[in-house]
Amino acid sequence: MTRTIVESKTKTAIIGFDQPFCVIGERINPTGRKLLAAQLEAGDFSTVEQDAIAQVAAGATILDINAGVVYNSNPNPNETEPPLMQKIIQMVQGLVDVPLCIDSSVPAALEAGLQVCEGRPLLNSVTGEEDRLEAILPLVKKYNVPVVAISNDDTGISEDPDVRFEVAKRIVQRAADYGIPAHDIVVDPLVMPIGAMATAGLQVFALVRRLREELGVNTTCGASNISFGLPNRHGVNNAFLPMAMASGMTSAIMNPVALPVGQKKLDAKRAELAEAGIIVPDDIDPELLANITGMGSTKARSGSEMQAIRAANLLTNNDPHGAAWIQANKPPLKAGEKEAGARGRRTGGRRRRG
Repeated sequence: MTRTIVESKTKTAIIGFDQPFCVIGERINPTGRKLLAAQLEAGDFSTVEQDAIAQVAAGATILDINAGVVYNSNPNPNETEPPLMQKIIQMVQGLVDVPLCIDSSVPAALEAGLQVCEGRPLLNSVTGEEDRLEAILPLVKKYNVPVVAISNDDTGISEDPDVRFEVAKRIVQRAADYGIPAHDIVVDPLVMPIGAMATAGLQVFALVRRLREELGVNTTCGASNISFGLPNRHGVNNAFLPMAMASGMTSAIMNPVALPVGQKKLDAKRAELAEAGIIVPDDIDPELLANITGMGSTKARSGSEMQAIRAANLLTNNDPHGAAWIQANKPPLKAGEKEAGARGRRTGGRRRRG
């Protein structure tokens, strides 16, 4: 049975066919996040801290760390990214105990991360491009870490799933030449947007089955790619993830957090209600307002995709006795309330035997 071991200093995550689905939290990534990119360039890591803690609380098994900021002051990522990667990794390691995934297109940044990362991180990523194979596979061997293998090569990303399978097969074979076993390769078969390619879902389900049965490798994907450009993306993602899991996919790089409702949205909702003639008390609790109007929560919490994954783990017998499902769906404790079965502190002397 294929198992990919990823470790922090104190915790082990196992990606495997007989394991609960592995959620790799994607939030620590400045790509497409202008505010986070500006903060990182200014040396402000507050959002990184918040994202690390929130993702673990929401159920992330591994955290992806990407330091791909293009500085206005220095646009050369070969100079800026390696030290930034080290800073972020060291900070996140001091906040949470889950294993990390070091994510970069810059080989120097990958090695810089490997130098300071405790345990056995996942490396993200290698492709079938020749220069990438020659740059990354020696790092994988040197540091004895597992690696994400993305199914594109020098010809680009093929829409033909058979071609993507052959690229993955070639990467696994090249890795074997370095003494890297197949269980340390986690293949990303590349999920296409269903809005652009109607057969994208069917393609990836069939491809994941082939990768499992013929190559014996674990798999991952950028989960939200499937719903790109569509309305109600969470609805599509919630259906896609359990179907991918049933086909044999063992992990995904995704956002496990339902983002909190901000003040602007709350103010807009107040205005909308007022226009409809509904009076909202000025001192209403913002969390209550968000809840009763169906907006969600003012606090970061586990997203709906996580509920779909936990349910699929339960249905595929990868949640022993339903413990994780039950724990995730317990109502929050009220102030001063103790969890059922928790013992109070004993006082007084020993009880005498009768």
